Amino acid sequence: MSWWDYGYQIAGMANRTTLVDNNTWNNSHIALVGKAMSSNETAAYQIMTALDVDYVLVIFGGVIGYSGDDINKFLWMVRIAEGEHPKDIKESDYFTDRGEFRVDSQGSSTLLNCLMYKLSYYRFGELKLDFRTPPGFDRTRNAVIGNKDFKLTYLEEAYTTEHWLVRIYRVKKPDEFNRPRIPIPQRKVKRKNVYLTKKDPYSDHDVSTGTPHA
Repeated sequence: MSWWDYGYQIAGMANRTTLVDNNTWNNSHIALVGKAMSSNETAAYQIMTALDVDYVLVIFGGVIGYSGDDINKFLWMVRIAEGEHPKDIKESDYFTDRGEFRVDSQGSSTLLNCLMYKLSYYRFGELKLDFRTPPGFDRTRNAVIGNKDFKLTYLEEAYTTEHWLVRIYRVKKPDEFNRPRIPIPQRKVKRKNVYLTKKDPYSDHDVSTGTPHA
């Protein structure tokens, strides 16, 4: 799953099946992806599970100052999603009371907790780009992000490029939440005793006695 802009690239370069692509003929399907990106992680997970999503890709330019990333495109995802799902998604929820779209501490709680925000800024609050700026400083938006210390429940980071431009997350399957978690110190595999046969097929002698085979 990704925004439609990258559909052809993912299919052509990675040979992966995508939910939406640059053909953009199916507006309702694009709106559903937009709804997932605009929703909180729990609601988004229900959509992703229904669509059998394995991985989610986002483009994030906050490290290198790339202005064409998914956060800057995000309001289009919201608007298209609202067109099909007006009861669940409302564009006004992603703005402050003064009508500002902000990713810092003054941003709306809906924006700061939606899937797109979390997948873009996961672990970013720990990153200090240079000595002049504090951790979590977004070079594209010229702001320190407002939601830093969060964890992901239904997704896990699978791959992030060197400069964080491409971020890919794996969607956990429902049965993974029912598996008992084994503490790391207990994860050693115990070796079984190895028993040698009395007759070595590659030798003329009995292994246990050393006498020649009959």
